[in-house]
Amino acid sequence: MKSNVAKACRSIELGAALLVIIIVGMSSASAQTPTSTPTPQPSPTPTLERKFLKNILRDQRAIWTSPLHLDKDDAKWLAPLGLSTAALIATDRRTAGALHDNRLRLNISRDVSYLGSGYGTSAVVAVFYLVGRKTGNARARETGILGGEALIDSGIVAAVLKSATQRRRPRAKEPGDFFKGGLSFPSGHTIASWSLATVVANEYRDNRLVQVTAYGLATVVSMSRFTGRNHFLSDVLVGSAIGYGIGRYVYRTHHDPTLESSSQQPAQIHSKLLPLIIPRYERSARNYGVALVWSF
Repeated sequence: MKSNVAKACRSIELGAALLVIIIVGMSSASAQTPTSTPTPQPSPTPTLERKFLKNILRDQRAIWTSPLHLDKDDAKWLAPLGLSTAALIATDRRTAGALHDNRLRLNISRDVSYLGSGYGTSAVVAVFYLVGRKTGNARARETGILGGEALIDSGIVAAVLKSATQRRRPRAKEPGDFFKGGLSFPSGHTIASWSLATVVANEYRDNRLVQVTAYGLATVVSMSRFTGRNHFLSDVLVGSAIGYGIGRYVYRTHHDPTLESSSQQPAQIHSKLLPLIIPRYERSARNYGVALVWSF
């Protein structure tokens, strides 16, 4: 009995150590400086479309070789992430066991987690791209392209790590064990939702509401995977770190900075269904007010 417990502990420690190194590498990819920057074009999004598959291959190379580029500054977030992951893995069975199979909670968690599924995230990407293409909104169009790229990168990384770790899910027999044919570590829904949320939040970092909404939804999806008893807390933590790192890297590497200074951007995103609000002030008459202007 003691030998089995010791063997299980050694497996968990080995898996944790190996995966923390890999995951740290995934996140560190976001801090790498691109080796080459494409020459800015008047219309950057078609270039991203033509190079979509090639960029994914370049992303994968950068992601999987990122551990070779770690430096001392990475220790500032490497140590907390590694310690947190190890602590959660050690307590995963206890925290997951505290959640009973409450039907209402499981149903709500399942419904919420649909937002992070392939269908949910792909729908968000498609809306951004199609609306941007239809309205001429370059930023929305780029968001759709980079969001799709980040999702594909995330899916590849999640599939590889799940196959390598084979951790059993919370409701499986011998839950939490690594290398036992499971697909729990890390959470794929969490990786996808955080990679997409990070791209959206960076594209619209001048809009606090968009940022809060994007990261808020990613957080809700992540926790729903735990409360729905699909994943352990360590699966969720590691998945969020990977997703954030991938989304940040994709944005920093392929974003067109000229979109940030485009004076036409506000006009592009302005809806014809909503009025333009202009403050009015007549000092001589001491009149204050606003004017509502619709553009058709």
